[in-house]
Amino acid sequence: MEKQIEEQIIRTEYSDLMQKSYIDYAMSVIIARALPDVRDGLKPVQRRTLYDMYELGIRFDRPYRKCARIVGDTMGKYHPHGDSSIYEALVVMSQDFKKGLPLVDGHGNFGSIEGDGAAAMRYTEARLQKVTQEAFLSDLDKNVVDFVPNFDETEKEPSVLPARLPNLLVNGSDGIAVGMATSIPPHNLGEVIDAAKAYLKNPDISTESLLKLMPGPDFPTGGIVVNKDELPAIYETGMGKIKVRGRVRVEKLKGGREQLVITEIPYPMIGANIGKFLNDIAALVESKKAPEITDISNQSSKEGIRIVLELRKGANTENLKNMLYKKTRLEDTFGVNMLAVVDGRPETLGLKQILEHYIEFQYELTTRKYRTLLTKEQEKREIQEGLIRACDVIDLIIEILRGSKNIKDAKACLIEGKTENIRFKSEASKKRASRLRFTERQATAILEMRLYRLIGLEIQALMAENAQTLKNIAAYEDILEHHSSMTKVILKDMEAIRKAYARARRTSIENAAEIVFEEKKPEEMPVMFLMDRFGYAKTIDLPTYERNKEAADAENKYVFPCMNTGRIVLFTDTGRMHAIKALDLPFGRFRDKGVPIDNFSNYNSAEEQLTGIGSMEDIRERKLLFVTRGGMLKVVDGSEFETSKRTVAATKLGEEDRVLLATTIEGSEQLVLQSQEGYFLRFAVSEVPEKKKGAIGVRGMRLGAADSLKAAYLYQTGTEQTISYKEKQLTLNKLKPGSRDTRGVKVRV
Repeated sequence: MEKQIEEQIIRTEYSDLMQKSYIDYAMSVIIARALPDVRDGLKPVQRRTLYDMYELGIRFDRPYRKCARIVGDTMGKYHPHGDSSIYEALVVMSQDFKKGLPLVDGHGNFGSIEGDGAAAMRYTEARLQKVTQEAFLSDLDKNVVDFVPNFDETEKEPSVLPARLPNLLVNGSDGIAVGMATSIPPHNLGEVIDAAKAYLKNPDISTESLLKLMPGPDFPTGGIVVNKDELPAIYETGMGKIKVRGRVRVEKLKGGREQLVITEIPYPMIGANIGKFLNDIAALVESKKAPEITDISNQSSKEGIRIVLELRKGANTENLKNMLYKKTRLEDTFGVNMLAVVDGRPETLGLKQILEHYIEFQYELTTRKYRTLLTKEQEKREIQEGLIRACDVIDLIIEILRGSKNIKDAKACLIEGKTENIRFKSEASKKRASRLRFTERQATAILEMRLYRLIGLEIQALMAENAQTLKNIAAYEDILEHHSSMTKVILKDMEAIRKAYARARRTSIENAAEIVFEEKKPEEMPVMFLMDRFGYAKTIDLPTYERNKEAADAENKYVFPCMNTGRIVLFTDTGRMHAIKALDLPFGRFRDKGVPIDNFSNYNSAEEQLTGIGSMEDIRERKLLFVTRGGMLKVVDGSEFETSKRTVAATKLGEEDRVLLATTIEGSEQLVLQSQEGYFLRFAVSEVPEKKKGAIGVRGMRLGAADSLKAAYLYQTGTEQTISYKEKQLTLNKLKPGSRDTRGVKVRV
């Protein structure tokens, strides 16, 4: 029994199993969730939602239906991944500020360009747009695409929608998969179809030639693309960055005043970034960088964006526009990564490759469509020819029917000429009946034929219908047999879609000069830096400090002078140095609370502790002493810390070591080291050698195996300094002088 159990245990490498499982998961997210198919430009959730709406009969010419009904039906039949993802996809497909060609007609609150969310699905309603029904769903009954089982194999769903327009380019797409992401900008429908027609006529056409027909992205929010010369490389490789600016115009007011009006925004700004943009402008005004702006108002509505900046009289509008482009997201970057699913695999595609796959798909759809139509017309011709022949021998057919005992005998006579079980009026009729050879389909149609079809006009109509059927068969066979004929049909379909749904371009494409904005340098002046024990920092002018010197020194942990144009540097126990521009700190009244210093730098008070702070001007002219908990010391020249970076490594630390003190020195001080076990060591700072900031340093005090430094004190030779030790006062300069790298003395009080 044990042997049998052992044989059932499969031994495998855990890392191999994890790798396989993760790859399976990643591919599932990539193919089944996050990336669009190159053929119809839709993600699975979008495709399933549109197909479900079509199946439910929520067409463009019928009443709206509750979104909750659509979402529930889609989730139950095709997409068992939660209602929020389905509803979000439905909402996005209806938003004209996100999609160049909305595919869903939403009724109710479907969100706004400013980032407001849509109402709950129980309140909103939707139906298909006309273009969706005509260009994505109308040919589903003609066997143009494969249908696959749904998740529980109780329904069938299309593997791809028969899209007649290049939706991947028209509406674009964005999605984050596992290890990859797609970001495709929307384009103008008319221009994309023109480019597709040009590629269809000449597959060797260059990307540059295609961009003459389709100059670049056409964002629903308008704006100006300013790096036109970079677009050919972006569309050739499928990757790159498109720079987009908002559109600003100057409006004249009474009294010679002017106002700046933003009428179009960069596409990446839609949503919460509009609010951030307004806050950024307010911050520029508060920091005195844009004092000419007297009021900011967002007058945007359903008609479009309108953000108004009222200006002082005589304001330099051109300089202010440049400031907005330079200092806010009014000029932004759209990262292009045209990643899509091709034959079940993710691929980064250039413009020509996307058009190539689109055209191939159109040929496949057209071939399957006209094969289905041809089969139907051939079946119709067969029936029509049978009925026409039947009209010529209708008296004989009636005699067969009257002489038959059942429909089986009558049908056998019509198809095979079997007359054994039928009574005829004459042998001549029987002989004629034995020569009948109708097909199965023709015989069924004859038996189901109504008597009114024998009216003369009906027979003429049948003849005309047959002539039209023969004409259709000839046309369909021509399309299927001749490549040029099929190409004409595809071009005709594309032109019909272009004529019905194309619109004017909204986004301008140009080569704009780099924005040049000369920021007025603030008047240089000395200020006092104040930071309390809670980390709230600010700067005040010197006269204010002198008037409140006693209170300022008592209430703040760090107080020192610096230049308002200089930088404040923070040394932490992790061995890092963080730099902050003094101009970034709030400057104002003494009683202002200040702002946490964490807000202005990479310093995180929850993860690291301050061990020293000062101004860059002071530090670079002096020497710095570093003391670590592991007892290591070094002196570093302050000029080594001159940097423009926000965070740098200030010193090298041993394993699990931490900086205890980082402070400037004159070189003549006395240094006292105190260990956790109560040992004190006093010696002159001049004994500490000068090192580079990348060095660990030298040992300052010999520590026991479990001991570490608790504190380090500096005092000028000849002065007296006392500390509190075990609830008593200890005078440091009365300690016995020692030498660096010794144990020191244990103090018992």
